[in-house]
Amino acid sequence: MKSDRIILGEGNNCIFSTNTEKTQLNNNVIICGSSGSGKTMSVTEMRLLETFNSSLVVNLSKRKLVAKYTPLFKERGYKVLDLNFINPDKSDISYDPLTYVKNYMDITFLAQAIVKSDPRSENSHADPYWEQSAISLLSAEIAYVLITKANPSFNDVLNFQSELIIIDDDASIKTSMDEKFSRLKFNNLSRFALSCWRTFRQLPMRTAGCVYSSLNTTLDSIFGLEIRKLIAIRNKLDFKKISDEKTLLFVSTSAVNPSLRFYTNLFYCQMFKELFEYAESRSDLDFQLPIETHIICDDFATGRILNFSDYISILREKKISVTLLIQSESQLESLYGADDATTIRNNCDTYVYFGSCDLNTAKNISEKLNLPLDEILYMPLAKVVIFRRGSKPIIANRYCITKNPLYQKITKQYKTLVNYHEKI
Repeated sequence: MKSDRIILGEGNNCIFSTNTEKTQLNNNVIICGSSGSGKTMSVTEMRLLETFNSSLVVNLSKRKLVAKYTPLFKERGYKVLDLNFINPDKSDISYDPLTYVKNYMDITFLAQAIVKSDPRSENSHADPYWEQSAISLLSAEIAYVLITKANPSFNDVLNFQSELIIIDDDASIKTSMDEKFSRLKFNNLSRFALSCWRTFRQLPMRTAGCVYSSLNTTLDSIFGLEIRKLIAIRNKLDFKKISDEKTLLFVSTSAVNPSLRFYTNLFYCQMFKELFEYAESRSDLDFQLPIETHIICDDFATGRILNFSDYISILREKKISVTLLIQSESQLESLYGADDATTIRNNCDTYVYFGSCDLNTAKNISEKLNLPLDEILYMPLAKVVIFRRGSKPIIANRYCITKNPLYQKITKQYKTLVNYHEKI
């Protein structure tokens, strides 16, 4: 299959192939630049213009890009999906985290991803025992719903949590759900559910109340009313199909709503896991995805994706790659920690610097280029620095997408469409 191109600046030396066998590099890219530096136009939109063969998952907060690029990709024979976390009524596909749970290991993974998505857990000095207890409680609830519901959704788990009442019984606790668990038919999944439930029930009353309250807060912060509406949509997203046929999946989220960021990170967490496991099952394709899949993560460093520093080191072998848009290296380190942030940077064979006010980032770029710090801090706005493993850095002009004929064409079409809808 023909490979797509990556255009990262003006000039032929800024155009790169995505053929990893040819380049011997992975297609993971970090784009670092302050807000307003042109990352979305020069990178995200340029990648859309240059994609003809691989599947794309694009996280964005600018809804106009969905309307603008959908006709183009339909012309290219793509299946276009719109997963709208901001306004579920306009979404044509649903993401329900329970859909991808197949066994008790998946249950534990999902419970961990949800509990650890709470930003308080990253900066907390509390005993990890509290977090593990919340994971056990949520795992028990998920397992119970899967056992007892014919067509379960995560909304059933949320309802279970809201109906749970804890009763103080001197030496131990009792709950309003004990009898329901006692009636479970004995099998491997129910054994797992009962084990997790007993772990929670053995907690002292005060501790159990705190664990329950903490889990409530986490679930409420992630699964707001709009997200519950999205989960209820019947047409569920199948991650496998993204790589079975050429697909463009738009994931719309908000730059100012933290709960949507948490849910988006949960989405990415499961997506990477599902795509990796699907690739592992394709022995007929040398354990790779049928179609290379590229994920563009806008505002990547606004929420932590569980296990991402582990995933990024093994993505290339499965024909998966990412473009990570960040505002500074300090932002990345504050979220993932210094060690994991270094792992993420080291597993991106391409790094593009758009300029930043962050001093630590400027110092690192200055050292890599062997240039004075002030030249980096006061770098002209129209310049970018491109680092590619195995090559000398390239200092170039930022790609002027507004001069691109195809960009001009689809922008004109989009404006005509907007004017038409405004008139009617």
